[in-house]
Amino acid sequence: MRERESQTLAVKRAQVEFHNFASLGEPERAERVYRDENARRGAILHHHAAFIGSMTPFLEIGANAGHSSYMLCNEFGEDGFALDISADSLRHGMALMDKWGLEKAPVRIAGDALNLPFQDNSLRAVIAYQMLSQFQDIEAVFVEAKRVLAPGGTFIFAEEPMRRKLSLRLYRCPYYETMKWWERKLYDWGLLGFLVQDVIGAAQEEGFGIRQNHRMELRDWHGLMVKHFADNQFRLFLPQRGWGEKLIRWVGRRIDKVGSDWVPARLLGGTLAAMCRKHGEAEVDRTAPFESRLRCPDCHAGMRVDEAGTLHCRACAYAAPNEGGVYNLIRSVEKRELYPGDRDDVIDFTLPGHETKLLAGWFQLEGSYGNKYRWIGERATARLKPLDGAPKRIRIRGHASAEFLRPGAFVKVRVNGEEAVAWEAERTGLFILEADVAAAEEYVVEIVAGPLWQAPNDERRFTVTLSMLRLIPRD
Repeated sequence: MRERESQTLAVKRAQVEFHNFASLGEPERAERVYRDENARRGAILHHHAAFIGSMTPFLEIGANAGHSSYMLCNEFGEDGFALDISADSLRHGMALMDKWGLEKAPVRIAGDALNLPFQDNSLRAVIAYQMLSQFQDIEAVFVEAKRVLAPGGTFIFAEEPMRRKLSLRLYRCPYYETMKWWERKLYDWGLLGFLVQDVIGAAQEEGFGIRQNHRMELRDWHGLMVKHFADNQFRLFLPQRGWGEKLIRWVGRRIDKVGSDWVPARLLGGTLAAMCRKHGEAEVDRTAPFESRLRCPDCHAGMRVDEAGTLHCRACAYAAPNEGGVYNLIRSVEKRELYPGDRDDVIDFTLPGHETKLLAGWFQLEGSYGNKYRWIGERATARLKPLDGAPKRIRIRGHASAEFLRPGAFVKVRVNGEEAVAWEAERTGLFILEADVAAAEEYVVEIVAGPLWQAPNDERRFTVTLSMLRLIPRD
């Protein structure tokens, strides 16, 4: 029951899509972000090194491309695992390894943080960056991390949001580069946070269908640490974006009994980094083969590896081949939905053969791996077929450019001649359109958009780009 409450299959599906795009769709931008994150995260680990101790074998959950796991292997000399629900983003880590000239790599596992494919008491460190807030029941992840940690092991998490008291929470604001001019001005003055919901930029993830949990105040995070772990150290990072937030921090530190950031953190929010030690002490064999630490995601029995490098459950028929450097250890029933491949109910523009499901109105394929797309004009159509008779939703992923964003810009979707969903574009960037559809043997999807615009020296007339259409179960 707790697992279903914490994160639905729809959210997991959205995470797979989003991580693929974020890791692979804009590789140069992503690499800059990864370098900055590693510098910030490495500094925290060095600062608390005495408390943390050895991290081998480690597990990073929600690792994305695994860039921080590469840092642990190469800068810190540790060995371990990078786990993410997106197998494709983990595969992108091999490109990072080549680009950065790295020698060591973690074992890459596609897996679920709520059903970690690891034995009890098998790891020295579990690390989570910027991912706990994507679970409605964060304690469920704490419990799972504690299960796989050996006694004396350390759960490390960072970049998690603390709920801010001083905010009207009028709306969710996008990232800085897509803010309106007046939002940027208020942001620079340190005043925007008093108006918008706690985490600026979460709108993009929310738009993908990733449900965020920003209800946790500092005392809630501290309560979980004390409840599940014997000892802890933590650091607070408060927003100081301008004179408005700096003034509140100054006042809060004077209100606080010991002059700390505890009161300012409750007023302003920010992010938290914490190191939590599990009760007891036990040695972990650093030289044991990696498969000895794994367990089957279906039946929880141990795993073995054959001569071809495929992982097999010792008790059931579950098998996971090494696919481009990644073992997919997601529960079978969820793997079929999260990794559908080339099916009649999916048009994924990154897959060859997708064009057989396209009808009229599509321009040629463009983009980089992980972000393949096609421009459309004022109208495009495609055909999808359901695999079963269960109730369905249509899900469409696209992008609105600055050239498209004019007064009255819109995207409308009709399915089998019936209007399904309409969207009025107010900002540039990614968009997701979803709507329930009536039962049918096949679905002709029509996307209508406007206004049309032209690029210099190009005779074509464009509206938006689309990168995926699919039928999904109604949750």
